[in-house]
Amino acid sequence: MATSNALPTKESDATLLPVLEELALSAGRAILKIRDEGVSVDIKADASPVTRADREAERIILEGLTRHFPAVPIVAEEEASAGRLPETLGEAFFLVDPLDGTKEFVKGNTDFTVNIALIRRGAPEIGVVHAPARGVLYSGCHEGASSIDISSEGAPAGRRPIAVRSPSTPLTVVASRSHRTRETDDYLAKCPGAEVLSVGSSLKFCMLAAGMADLYPRFGRTMEWDTAAGDAILRASGGVTNTVDGKPLVYGKRCQKDDVDFANPWFIATASSVFGFA
Repeated sequence: MATSNALPTKESDATLLPVLEELALSAGRAILKIRDEGVSVDIKADASPVTRADREAERIILEGLTRHFPAVPIVAEEEASAGRLPETLGEAFFLVDPLDGTKEFVKGNTDFTVNIALIRRGAPEIGVVHAPARGVLYSGCHEGASSIDISSEGAPAGRRPIAVRSPSTPLTVVASRSHRTRETDDYLAKCPGAEVLSVGSSLKFCMLAAGMADLYPRFGRTMEWDTAAGDAILRASGGVTNTVDGKPLVYGKRCQKDDVDFANPWFIATASSVFGFA
């Protein structure tokens, strides 16, 4: 895997993506090892849980990204929680959530993921989402999106292209397992007959990207590192993610008037713009 002192360009995506995939796999192996050893939980200042698995996975990813792409700024969840952020983001930067779905991880569920994304000029253009307990890795860039089977040893065992599906009847809607809100329920009431699946972490985006669902409304709190990688994969597979006023969800939001840095507004992710929900 080559090291580059230059900012990644679209022409380099084909060589960059395998680096992100391997870092996600390495982090996933570490997470599963720690899970097998036993999980202890700390509570951060924002009252969210954090474990040794979060911290170790982030260390692995940050060391790898810094080694291979030293010129590219990185925004990572645990670093951000500690107040360590790049002064400037520039044209391109990485967004990292080393263990998305920590609550699911602590409960012993499988809906947790490793998320790495590259943002260019506010758009998520490369994404990797690895679900180590499910044995699957999703990845995407401007050339398309893929689903990769992962062996029990944590190695790639087969890759296939994925794409969003045409709208189904009734709709299949994915919603947060741990962060369901009244506003979400009100919105779902406008989708009569829809099959609603409760799923944790960024897997909701991946289900849309892989043609397993149609709609993901999120009327609740998310941060950019929660959504960037899954959003990149969804967009690479033909889907869209818009705010509730119909504008594309953008990344690198700092100095927001009514919220903290990197906080997302409510959004609706869909398998196709023809839905008319976004």
